Amino acid sequence: METKDREHRIYFVTLMGSVVNVVLLVFKFMAGILGGSAAMIADAVHSLSDFLTDIVVVLFVKISSKPEDKDHDYGHGKYETLATSFIGVALLCVGLYILYSGSYRTWAAFNGAPIEQPGIVALWAALFSIMLKEWTYRFTVKVGKEVQSQAVIANAWHHRSDSLSSIGTAIGIGGAIFLGKEWAVLDPIAAVVVSIFIIRTAAMLVSGALDELLEKSLPDAEEQQIEKIVQSEPDVSGMHHLCTRRIGSRIAIEMHLRMPGNISLNESHAHATNIERKLRSHFGERTHINIHVEPLK
Repeated sequence: METKDREHRIYFVTLMGSVVNVVLLVFKFMAGILGGSAAMIADAVHSLSDFLTDIVVVLFVKISSKPEDKDHDYGHGKYETLATSFIGVALLCVGLYILYSGSYRTWAAFNGAPIEQPGIVALWAALFSIMLKEWTYRFTVKVGKEVQSQAVIANAWHHRSDSLSSIGTAIGIGGAIFLGKEWAVLDPIAAVVVSIFIIRTAAMLVSGALDELLEKSLPDAEEQQIEKIVQSEPDVSGMHHLCTRRIGSRIAIEMHLRMPGNISLNESHAHATNIERKLRSHFGERTHINIHVEPLK
């Protein structure tokens, strides 16, 4: 995929998500105030965090798409990884806040503190948010996988976390409305359960970004696929010193190959070029490949 086309698709899907976040942000705040629901106002804050991460994605993907220059021989792909880590940390903070808030309100309710019964408008807002944010997650993660952008996929999961948060909100608000005021404690209890899923997702995103920033190798399955591609080339008798890592949305592969010492330089170069072509066909045209050829011992 061409870099310009990739940038365009990332900007478009992020802009669509931003529009959804702005609509929900305003709608949830209004519903929370009119319906007297603290849970819905907290859900609106979650939508605000989504909107802020959209801005982070746009800014960092623009930087990460810049070509190699004098100071960045491997390009600027790690900026996209940095964006993913920022999104993960933001999501972690939101999850911890919801966990704290829900736990505190639950503890207070069991100790006799009154909890306000929300209005029906807050329930409708929660149900609307669930449907809209799940739809936003699906088209965002689809584009993220197609353009191989971890930042876009991370942002998609942030959309889904908002949907999960709204499910907890809907359960709590619905229980408080239809079961009576004494069941209003369902709201903070549901929020605590949802916050655990949000924190788990955030931890996965941060862990993945840290692995990339710390130059973790590709999974064994992908390295085995590299070895299989190399071994399919005639005259290649062995591969060693394989080094792999991710650079944002692309990967880097470095290796030593052994070939017969009696073949010409042109022939060994042709074999190396064939291997590069096969690897880029499998892992993407922007794959960084460095091959060192040695004579068979």
